[in-house]
Amino acid sequence: MSSKSHALSVSPGIPVATATGIPNGKLGMWVFLASEVMFFTGLIGAYIVLRLSHPSWPGPEHHLSVGIGTFNTLVLICSSTTIVLALAAAEHRSMKGVRLWLIATILLGLLFLGIKGWEYSAKFSHHIFPSTNVFWSCYYALTAFHALHVLGGIGFNLWVLGQTTTPALWVRHGHRLELAGLYWHFVDIVWIFLFPLLYLFS
Repeated sequence: MSSKSHALSVSPGIPVATATGIPNGKLGMWVFLASEVMFFTGLIGAYIVLRLSHPSWPGPEHHLSVGIGTFNTLVLICSSTTIVLALAAAEHRSMKGVRLWLIATILLGLLFLGIKGWEYSAKFSHHIFPSTNVFWSCYYALTAFHALHVLGGIGFNLWVLGQTTTPALWVRHGHRLELAGLYWHFVDIVWIFLFPLLYLFS
């Protein structure tokens, strides 16, 4: 097999054109993300209303570390970069690059969840629970829902990684790497809103 034919064998398949001009998978992902935007907009909106309606708002009282929150934000920003690099590797038909950057994205996502879990553990050790006050109730709700979405993104990335094991799988399913990237960027953007709300302006 020539190098040219080998490169073509690992290139992701092109989805069939539809009446909308947008592949069904991508259209479905955009509709799903639109519903997720509404979901998080509702949560964040409720938090802002509660915050503004409480003149004596009970803040985090030094139990939230801005440094740790900033580091976790950088972790997610780096993971957005690695998923873009995975897409770039796919465009260059490099399965080694796709695997490398997908694994990096997954590990960064796990690091984010690990740090968040450590934060939760530290708060529990100080007897800070969702029932402590309205701020902590909002904090746990917002960050827990976001963490579940990060976990879902990790699962999606793991599935895409599994499609790189053989050229045949990649030809059938490799285009879904773009969908995983869209979802992962959404998860990162949500955190960009949550971080200042909860850590800087609480």
